[in-house]
Amino acid sequence: MEGHGRRRFNAAIKAKVAIAALREQKTVAQIVSEFECHPSPVAQWKKEALDSLAVLCAAPRGEHSEDRLLTSLYEQIGRLKMEGEWFKKKFGASA
Repeated sequence: MEGHGRRRFNAAIKAKVAIAALREQKTVAQIVSEFECHPSPVAQWKKEALDSLAVLCAAPRGEHSEDRLLTSLYEQIGRLKMEGEWFKKKFGASA
């Protein structure tokens, strides 16, 4: 990986990493090497995927299930924003 700054991953890459981790066909080291990321986000994205799946599967079919899913996703976005701010404060905003 070039440079010293933190790399940002879009949702599609995070999903691919989470799916690879959920499949458990590769070690975390193999996933880290393949996607050029740090091991900590691999575990975090796997957990978030499991949490989201649990919410999706628990939601009853019908008009309110989309509202529950949206609420869950907004909560997850809020948590991720808070984590991002914490990382900026702890490690300093770069670029």
